[in-house]
Amino acid sequence: MADPRPTIRLDKWLWYARFFKTRGLAARAVSGGVVRVNTVRVAKTSTAVGEGDTLTFPQGRRIRVVRVLAPGTRRGPAPEAQTLYDDLTPPEERAPGPAPRTGERPTKRDRRRLEAWQKSGEEGHD
Repeated sequence: MADPRPTIRLDKWLWYARFFKTRGLAARAVSGGVVRVNTVRVAKTSTAVGEGDTLTFPQGRRIRVVRVLAPGTRRGPAPEAQTLYDDLTPPEERAPGPAPRTGERPTKRDRRRLEAWQKSGEEGHD
């Protein structure tokens, strides 16, 4: 009889693979219902994932699609984390970059508005 495939908690795997800075952020994303495992929306952080599962979740302004290659055993350095998954996210048509600079330096008010706008888009980032 074949051994069952090794699995790991979804929030832990997302943290190991360095998609989120903390396990708490990963758990919040999963419990918020924004993560899909094999096209099925999940809301439990304890959902088991293993080799071959496909995960879909938002990261910043992009939707990430990754295939799990290994469950992982620790949160290691980035090169080690990248061996845990295969990135299936289609390449972006145009990478968002800084707006072209026109005119003078921004005022203090302009900088505050820009910072507020950037913070509003950072919710749920790694």
